[in-house]
Amino acid sequence: MDAHDRNRREFLLTGIALSGTVLSAAVRKPVVSVVRIKNDRVDMAVEAAIDLLGGIKRVTKGKDTVMLKPNLVSPQPTATTKPAVIRALAELMKRAGKEVSIGEGSAAAPKFNVVGQEIFRTRKRELLDPMQQYVYEQLGYAELARTLRVPLVNLHSGELVSVKVPGGFVFQELTIHKSLADVDLLCSVPMMKTHQLATVTLGMKNLVGVFPGTIYQSVRGHMHDAGAKVEATGSSAVVVDMVRANKLGLVVVDGSMAMEGNGPSDGQLVKMDVIVAGTNPVATDMVAANLMGFEPGEIPTFAWANKAGMKPGAIDEIEVRGERLENVRRSFRKPQVFAWNSIRAFWGAREI
Repeated sequence: MDAHDRNRREFLLTGIALSGTVLSAAVRKPVVSVVRIKNDRVDMAVEAAIDLLGGIKRVTKGKDTVMLKPNLVSPQPTATTKPAVIRALAELMKRAGKEVSIGEGSAAAPKFNVVGQEIFRTRKRELLDPMQQYVYEQLGYAELARTLRVPLVNLHSGELVSVKVPGGFVFQELTIHKSLADVDLLCSVPMMKTHQLATVTLGMKNLVGVFPGTIYQSVRGHMHDAGAKVEATGSSAVVVDMVRANKLGLVVVDGSMAMEGNGPSDGQLVKMDVIVAGTNPVATDMVAANLMGFEPGEIPTFAWANKAGMKPGAIDEIEVRGERLENVRRSFRKPQVFAWNSIRAFWGAREI
């Protein structure tokens, strides 16, 4: 960043501090930052959002290794986390002396587990491994990783380990990639989207992508089947189990371009031009959902997180720094929400 950019960022932060709700550090509420993206400078907005949390050194204090987890559900660029957000975070982390990796386990891609209009579930590594590489290549992440000199991790396969989930709602034990067990900090970087099962997909729901496909199947068919035995979405309770099995300590929501309506893939795009960040996953997702026009009670994942003892339970229990929520909020077109068992027979039903 040159001197001109530094001055612009300092001006942006000054304006945010004056207009936002920056409270005393003595107030022990989870902190979430909301920053507008100006002139398409995603990098400056990401850095400003992290600075409002106390800066990258504070956010990553005591953490030497960091995995960035974008939402790359498919090779569809309009439905996935933008590389510019991951680049900005990776560069921040590297400047702070952190060892950075990027990990994902995508759900589906044409020629692999999508044939015509039908999506298949599979555990076959010979399909999942090239599929993941294809998604990374198509979305520009392979080139991004090369230029940043950071490894890309395929979370579908490789060395896997079992992690206990005491009091798990769906699973008492989960299988995850060993890199997730070894990393000091997992940073979820979702695209801001609606979802036809979970209502919204944000930082916590983004962890569906860490369920290895070689165990839980592509499109996470087995995961959804198990989750639906506990609650209708087949997504919410099981996601909370996976959050508790990982070291999720930072969420940065890519709201540069968001999706409303029937997400996570078939909705309409909305240029929100916002970055939302926080170290508390529930609080960060709650603020992002509020910006989308949703009340906490509309999001099943929040209820299950609260049942697990995760806080907060309401927006007024969060310290929001930066833009005022009412100045950014937009009422998103809501998705047509289905119970998993109502669509299971025709979506990802067959195995390939």
